Amino acid sequence: MRLLSLLLGATCAFALHASEAGVIDWHKALAGVPLVQSAATAPSFYRRAFDNGATRSLVLTATESNVLAVLDPASGSLEWRHVFDDDDHILAYRKSNDVVAALSGVGGAYLRLFDVTDGDLLLETRLHSPEMGRLFEPQDLGTAVAFGVGNQAQDVYVLTDGHVLRCIDRSTGDVKWGWSAPDQTSLVVYSKILATPSAVYLLGLTKSFASYTLHVTSISPATGEMVANGNVPSSISSGFSDVVLLRDLREPELEPRLVWLEDKSIKSFPLSPNLKAKPAVIKGAVYKSVQDVGISDYGQLVAVQEDGSGRVIRLSSEGLKVIWDYADSVDSPQRSDSIYAGGLDVDGYPYIARVFWSHVYKQASAHVFASHLAEGKGLVTGYTFPFKTEEHGVISHVAVDAANPEPYRVLARLFLTTSTGAVQLWQQDQLQWTREEGLSDIRVAELVELPERKVAAHAGVAHETFGARLRRQLSDAQDFPQYAVNFARRFVTGSYASVSAPVAHSSNTTELLSRDAFGFRKVIVAATAHGKIYGIDSADGNVLWSRVFGLGWAAQVGGHIIPAKLFVTRTVNDGETPQVVLVTQRKANNGLVDTVLFHVDALTGEDAMGKSVPHDVLQGQDVVSGPLVEAFLLRTDTGRAVLLLDEFLQVHLYPETEESRRTFEKALPSLRIPLKSGPPGQRRLTGHQIPPKVEFTGRHVAYQTWTLPFPPTEDIRAVFARPADPVASLGKVLGNRTTLYKYLNPNLLGVITGPSATLLPSKDAACGVYLVDGAKGTIIYHAAIPSVDGFCDVKATLVENWLVYHYYDNEAGPGHVKSYRVVSVELYEGHGVDERTMSSDLSSLSNETTSVSVYEQAYVFPGGITTVSPTSTTYGITMKDIIVANGNHQIQSFPRRFLDPRRPKQKPTAQEMEEWLIQYDPVIPNDPKRVLSHNYQVAKTRRIVTSPALLESTSLVFAYGLDLFFTRIAPSNTFDVLSENFNKAQLVFTIGGLALAIVIVKPIVERKRLRERWHDQ
Repeated sequence: MRLLSLLLGATCAFALHASEAGVIDWHKALAGVPLVQSAATAPSFYRRAFDNGATRSLVLTATESNVLAVLDPASGSLEWRHVFDDDDHILAYRKSNDVVAALSGVGGAYLRLFDVTDGDLLLETRLHSPEMGRLFEPQDLGTAVAFGVGNQAQDVYVLTDGHVLRCIDRSTGDVKWGWSAPDQTSLVVYSKILATPSAVYLLGLTKSFASYTLHVTSISPATGEMVANGNVPSSISSGFSDVVLLRDLREPELEPRLVWLEDKSIKSFPLSPNLKAKPAVIKGAVYKSVQDVGISDYGQLVAVQEDGSGRVIRLSSEGLKVIWDYADSVDSPQRSDSIYAGGLDVDGYPYIARVFWSHVYKQASAHVFASHLAEGKGLVTGYTFPFKTEEHGVISHVAVDAANPEPYRVLARLFLTTSTGAVQLWQQDQLQWTREEGLSDIRVAELVELPERKVAAHAGVAHETFGARLRRQLSDAQDFPQYAVNFARRFVTGSYASVSAPVAHSSNTTELLSRDAFGFRKVIVAATAHGKIYGIDSADGNVLWSRVFGLGWAAQVGGHIIPAKLFVTRTVNDGETPQVVLVTQRKANNGLVDTVLFHVDALTGEDAMGKSVPHDVLQGQDVVSGPLVEAFLLRTDTGRAVLLLDEFLQVHLYPETEESRRTFEKALPSLRIPLKSGPPGQRRLTGHQIPPKVEFTGRHVAYQTWTLPFPPTEDIRAVFARPADPVASLGKVLGNRTTLYKYLNPNLLGVITGPSATLLPSKDAACGVYLVDGAKGTIIYHAAIPSVDGFCDVKATLVENWLVYHYYDNEAGPGHVKSYRVVSVELYEGHGVDERTMSSDLSSLSNETTSVSVYEQAYVFPGGITTVSPTSTTYGITMKDIIVANGNHQIQSFPRRFLDPRRPKQKPTAQEMEEWLIQYDPVIPNDPKRVLSHNYQVAKTRRIVTSPALLESTSLVFAYGLDLFFTRIAPSNTFDVLSENFNKAQLVFTIGGLALAIVIVKPIVERKRLRERWHDQ
């Protein structure tokens, strides 16, 4: 009953109407950037055969976002995906005719089987406890999965922990037999499986004095008993990277072989159950690598010679045989290193593609080799395709699918993975589609307001001549008749813009971006960890522009760009097109770290510094020769400037102009900079100021003013500040007409602490939430939170005078149950009502900054969350909602009224009801109507960004993580626009009728008054 009254009392509750789903919001489901470092997880084509003889091609891949995904190569759509938990890393996948097996967890703790077409989970079994799994480096070492052949086609062989092999029935999940190495990895670490009808071969490495020795064990597939084992005479130094297990499923009579690279020679060892054979050597060439290109089950691999040239080696009855040499594949400065990939056609014949980039012709080339064509002599088909390296970086991996429609014709489809995280499918030289999977790893993002249509169209005309301006105005006047007709139509029919309608945007790509009537359309500027920045249309989620980061001098040695902070330095209110500055860290492969800024136009992606060539990589500006400590934004007269602190606390300004220096010097007396300092595990919070005097280096250097050490068992996990949103009301008027004034200290910041990383996890460890005065290090508020098995997962947000934090309470006892909790805290000035200390304007030296009244209340929350953020509106008048990403992959809102810490424990009095307070209930209701993402599964959300619209009632919400999601929310309903069911036509007719009545009645009244005057005389 209490819950019912709570829901009925929420008169301002927001619910998404069914008609608005997919209209006012959008969702981009992503798979993530493919894991290409290991062949066990890299993308591969797979052709499933059906009972009616039909086949269907799919692309399988595991990704850096810990997702197993299947893409449709025809359309690029995501057929299905399985999102693994963060602590359950994918180690390998293996495909069979109708299923795909995935091995995940520490040491291969979990095995899952999926239907390859629709992604249905057919089997899930835990092979061992993840806590008991063995950690290897790389993490997929010691694990493998393979399917049985012949009579064992229903069996799945799984290698875990580097020494345990299990035979599992793929239909029931029952373990038919298991085998464990007696030494349990103390001598041999197994990492590869080859299943044949006569034996299951395990391949491992045993450590010798200066290298590794290959070790093979053969096991009976029927009983699991060991048949034979022993070391293969070998000496290798590169682990399993140059080791291939080779067999030919098309010719099962051929004896499989173990192939490896040793002392720049290729050696092989025939595999038979008794392991009695002797190694053989391929003579006549010097090699530097042996590559399994994905068709080792069909008897072929690629060997790269010392000069970089590639050759195809095939398994034959005589052993290994070189069947093809790729022409012009020798290393050359005119082209990139070759990437080799193998694939099959519909008949199961193997193909090997060589892909490289030509620095001379600025195009990519593909040479596809088919060994079975030209009467078994082999045939190569070559072509070029216009891959745009300036838009997508370099090609990092290739998967190939081929067809042979005519005897001497080969058609190839290439699935490319690029360094920026994009995946593409090329059919010969035609690009079929592109997926920007790099967007699954956004590091920073901001919403940028668009200019009005007129302003956008006339941008850059401030210095035009009189004649040019006259011609432009005459041209604009041509549209006036159409505008007048449209205005009259809108006025008569009432067909004005609607807040529930989709944001209209022109399909004309040459037209400048402009905002809609309500400011719902914005540009989302987002930078990823894969070296790219994007401009995304908030109307539909489409990419408007993108730029690849240039490495500067680090391009000679290699490196990568890590986005740190993103600032909007110029908005439409500043009179020109909006611009953003991205602060990044450039980590070169030689170990050097620099701070680089990228300054771009938010509407077009053009380089605002003018250093970059159009349609080329985006060049940045090196501002700090070293790592970045912190960066802030300073408001100037014409925009904003970025203030940066280097590792020596020296101040750097961008742009370093006279105006920015003047603004900086003016702000110096009030600047208070809190920073995290100390080594990991012993971090503390320190405050800093910047003196007006310049040091001998020519720069200002910040000096420490205070230190706030935390308990030795606690370490700083996160620091968060209050957003710079406008505050409409400085206080809350109570029902008895007294006032609580909000504590609005501009230097207030939040700190989350957790157990120190230098200590072992302990159940007695505690977490902490602090509110600290950043000007002098005074603790304003502190709460101790219990940890969960020595770990902390606290999410918090601070807006105005309101702090909300969420955690899991693992303690249980009488009247106390384990549950997720949310705590709502409000801070007010003074120690009671009507006490005002002007906290927003107080000097940092005043003792009044610590005069605070705290109201707090804890609630039981429906579940876990991954991030939390408050809504944001233009003037701060609208009631704040809390937006969370919950554990069910949903974006959900919770109104402030439910979280008000002053909710009375008893039935509200008349004065409390006047404040719209509702009776306290310890449980926050999980209202499905407040799920903003409705039926979308928004996976692994890391951050929610909110931004105001032109309507005060509406806040824009952008969530990013694995997926992208955008919507808008009106916490207090759309009080500033007419409702959707308002009868505008009736209003027009009523006004028109009244006007007509006035016209008709007015002369009648005048004549009547005239007659009355005559009679009066």
